[in-house]
Amino acid sequence: MSKVAIKGADTGTGVFTIESPATNTDRILTLPDEAGTVVTETGLPALTKTNLNATGDAPIYACRAWVNFNGTGTVAIRAAGNVSSITDNGTGDYSVNFTTDMSDINYCATGIVGDDVFANSQFSVMDNASVSSGRNISFFRFRVASGSSTIDTDRVNIAIFR
Repeated sequence: MSKVAIKGADTGTGVFTIESPATNTDRILTLPDEAGTVVTETGLPALTKTNLNATGDAPIYACRAWVNFNGTGTVAIRAAGNVSSITDNGTGDYSVNFTTDMSDINYCATGIVGDDVFANSQFSVMDNASVSSGRNISFFRFRVASGSSTIDTDRVNIAIFR
């Protein structure tokens, strides 16, 4: 005979709730064989440092937005997460517009660009002194340069961490 035990920690105040579905269709909850594993609604194990291949006590910070886009001609997003659109502000000058705003402007932006023509392209942040809104909670503005000249490039990849 199988058993199910629901226990709360002595110091815990959380609530464990099991609700019936809004239909008359039967639902089955399948639990893993090993003890201590949490199963989410999708049936995947809970996110832990172990299944992210991370060790140590330092916290893990997730990427809050990312985008891969074509920066030549009419800019076009190839794939993205938490990016609603790209703005082409001129040659080599782009803004990544967030779907959901960042909590503040103290995020970290990183990127890499390249194409077959400009093999030595560099990613550089648009100078906030010359552009009054280079970093904002709703977008990140930057430029792509080869030497001292801004250029359009067909492969632009940006990631935002906070």
